[in-house]
Amino acid sequence: MDRVKGKVALVTGGADGIGAATARLLAAEGAIVVVTDINREGAEALADELGGLGIAHDAGSEADWHHAIRLVRERFGRLDVLVNNAGIGAGIGDIEHQTLEDYHKVMRVTCDSVFIGSKCAIELMKGRGGAIVNVSSIHGIKAAAHEAAYSAAKGAVRLLTKSVALHCARNGYRIRSNSVHPGYIQTTQMIAWMERADNSADVRAALLAQHPIGFLGEPEDIANGILYLASEESRFMTGSELVIDGGYTL
Repeated sequence: MDRVKGKVALVTGGADGIGAATARLLAAEGAIVVVTDINREGAEALADELGGLGIAHDAGSEADWHHAIRLVRERFGRLDVLVNNAGIGAGIGDIEHQTLEDYHKVMRVTCDSVFIGSKCAIELMKGRGGAIVNVSSIHGIKAAAHEAAYSAAKGAVRLLTKSVALHCARNGYRIRSNSVHPGYIQTTQMIAWMERADNSADVRAALLAQHPIGFLGEPEDIANGILYLASEESRFMTGSELVIDGGYTL
């Protein structure tokens, strides 16, 4: 119950799905959790439940990041764990049919947020050490032809994670940076996407067929991996990819 006891952890996109599951697990394991989300009510409600701090936060906005980090510094004086979880897709779209507007929107929320968040977190973590955990995707490793912008963004998160890891290690900051690569997880958004399809049963069956383990993951499955990377149990890991995908990338 004390794997991250006393650590201050900030989770972006924390009001729902993987972010909410992660916030709950970190709190259960002793962390003080800062929940940020563009959904102010959701972030504040979960933070109240966990005894933490909820912040309205557009993760693609540099100004919002500076505001969030300032609040963390004023309230707690430090940051030990950053979970860059916020991200979006733009729906189905290959390179011929997805628009540049879609591409920029996905990159802003999914990848720019990791760049800005890591940059801000390092300034607060330097001198103490810390852990940055970036939620990428299986599509940051194995491209999806039908999700051009999303694949590009998640692939960028994967290599940005490694760049940050090298920088922090070479400067002796004692800040680790690792990425998590979920398979298809039954979040509210993904379930809604499947249910909107005319052939929702076929869509689910097709997704199941791509996961050799025989079932789709739950948010808690990813939260468990994030907890490990946030804790001292993973102290010898940096720049690594933790793939939690039910065998999708085999």
